[in-house]
Amino acid sequence: MKVKMMNLVNEVDQEEFEAGLLSEQYQVTAKSGKSINLPDCFSGEVRLQMIRDSVHASRANRRQPYGHNRHVGRRNPQPGMKHSVEWWGKGRGVARIMRKTGQSTGAENPHTRGGRRAHGPLVEKDWSMKVNSKVKKQARNSAIAATADSDTVANRGHRFSDEVKFPIIIDEYVEERDGKKESYDVESLPLTYSTRKFIAMMEGLGLGDDLKRSKSGRSIRAGKGKMRGRKRRAPKSLLLVVAQKDGLAKAASNVTGVDVVAAKDLSAEHLAPGGDVGRLTVWTKSAIEALE
Repeated sequence: MKVKMMNLVNEVDQEEFEAGLLSEQYQVTAKSGKSINLPDCFSGEVRLQMIRDSVHASRANRRQPYGHNRHVGRRNPQPGMKHSVEWWGKGRGVARIMRKTGQSTGAENPHTRGGRRAHGPLVEKDWSMKVNSKVKKQARNSAIAATADSDTVANRGHRFSDEVKFPIIIDEYVEERDGKKESYDVESLPLTYSTRKFIAMMEGLGLGDDLKRSKSGRSIRAGKGKMRGRKRRAPKSLLLVVAQKDGLAKAASNVTGVDVVAAKDLSAEHLAPGGDVGRLTVWTKSAIEALE
């Protein structure tokens, strides 16, 4: 399977006034470049259940065990068992529930106020799920194939212009400044104003609407999750796949909703967050070569 890669030309404009120079303005144009042979995974079968099983296993294996410590009598009581209690004994016509010493108030039983939790979570519980390495690879390849279909990507909720052709692969990057052209390896993008340049690149490729969708969709999380270091959540935007995490990766990581991953670390969960296939994915030429 052959596709055309995209060459990006960034026209840098900077106006000068008596007070000094204004900030640089970027206008990126995307042009069709050379063709590249894609790996077979881009034209493979999309197996939804395998992808979902792989993503579910990945999330389960990251799950942190939680629960109380083992109950070791009065030496180390579990929550709800920290009372001074007594049993009145039989023959009094009352339920055999432990009572707080000197009172008739029940305690420690699961159905009493302040009592322990019945069948609470145990730290020893193992949430992990085993997935064969071949199945993981097949799920990843299947998720890659889904990202190459424009209808699947659109159905996932991503927004892009009608002229975009999938898969999106970046080859060359050139900056034009004062009539001079300077070529860069796109993954080694200079860090000066790199985030602004990355946004201009995505707008030039026709993906600017998806970045705006993610930024405008940021919201405050409901419930107690907002108190645990994750107050805000944002919709997933595009995924950038690179060979090495260099300047371009650092620039993209600052943008809301954008994730960056090296080709060697690519998994089904990156390509199908939550098990939903068809994530908007941008590749570099080096990432495609590393994928092979």
